[in-house]
Amino acid sequence: MSALVSAAGLGLVGTAPTATGAGQRSPEQLRELAERAGRELEGAPALEIARWAAETFGDRFCVTSSMADAVLAHLVSRVAPGVDVVFLDTGLHFPETLAVRDAVARKLPVNVRSIRPRLTVGQQDGEYGPRLFNKSPDECCQLRKVEPLERALAGYDAWAAGLRRDESPTRANTPVVTFDARRGKVKVNPIAAWSQADVDAYIARWNVPVNELFRRGYGSIGCWPCTRRTKAGEDARAGRWAMFEKTECGLHL
Repeated sequence: MSALVSAAGLGLVGTAPTATGAGQRSPEQLRELAERAGRELEGAPALEIARWAAETFGDRFCVTSSMADAVLAHLVSRVAPGVDVVFLDTGLHFPETLAVRDAVARKLPVNVRSIRPRLTVGQQDGEYGPRLFNKSPDECCQLRKVEPLERALAGYDAWAAGLRRDESPTRANTPVVTFDARRGKVKVNPIAAWSQADVDAYIARWNVPVNELFRRGYGSIGCWPCTRRTKAGEDARAGRWAMFEKTECGLHL
């Protein structure tokens, strides 16, 4: 195990942590830690990266998941049972996505936290006009994803995401550990170097819950109004915001 590993151990709890507490690091300390870990853990197995994060940050570390599958939640739960898994419940998800969330909460040793926007879809329609996702998808994503994530991460020093370098050109240089300067937190991408074949093999080996929509021709799954099936030869994320020059919701920018 790398010398980076903290001696803090796995003091994980099932509820959201408070914003203060023993062992909390400053943004400067987190940046230094992330930069060093990014160098030393490049090329390390995904499980080792996840273990480093869990042992370094304890209950100030969480997993975020879109519930396209439960690979990341399952992986981290192997080294940090009871870890918080943050799911952004936009109110616009496919039923199949919610089914994965419910399966994760039921089957895995994790604490799923479903975070909702401040406004319901109906309230948003009343304030911004109906179908904001068709008129201004960036604004819709800000209201229903980005702002809820800011609230959800308030009590953590580090968070894990399931980004992979092979998903799209915009993610090709994804580091395994980096400093999220906008949020002042460490961002961990344990499976950044995995291929789709690696993901498929993990799902098969561990019988991990996976979104049924993948079997119906979807390459990447988000909110139903902004997601379509991908065509043969298309990038996996080509079905996201297909009518706009938009490739990311803003969570990972």
